[in-house]
Amino acid sequence: MTDASSNVWFITGCSSGFGLELAKLTIAKGFPTVVTARDKARLADLVAGHDNALAVDLDVTDEGQIAAAVSAAEEKFGRIDVLVNNAGYGYQASIEEGEEDEIRGMFDANVFGLFAMTRAVLPGMRARRKGHILN
Repeated sequence: MTDASSNVWFITGCSSGFGLELAKLTIAKGFPTVVTARDKARLADLVAGHDNALAVDLDVTDEGQIAAAVSAAEEKFGRIDVLVNNAGYGYQASIEEGEEDEIRGMFDANVFGLFAMTRAVLPGMRARRKGHILN
């Protein structure tokens, strides 16, 4: 069994806000951390000089990118112990004025993206009988 201090973190939506701040903390504390954004170039400063950090491109609505990101994480760190489903956004409009495509896009990211990420990491967590998922 591994010590909690060696848990591998996988955090979605790290380009700003809570995801960025959590990523800064886990990296600074020395946790192996996978940080994601739709454009990983936005994470370059965050991971620069940190061997315990890996930045990957990830749009949580893209199953191919999800598979590639999880694979990259497992290749570098061997496993994922903590998944933080943070990626998402808000679309604000009244019901009658809201754009259908925008509303569906928000649900794709905030709900179905969370489901897809969870499905992608659960097999490894179940096999090890260890893991945490934070939504």
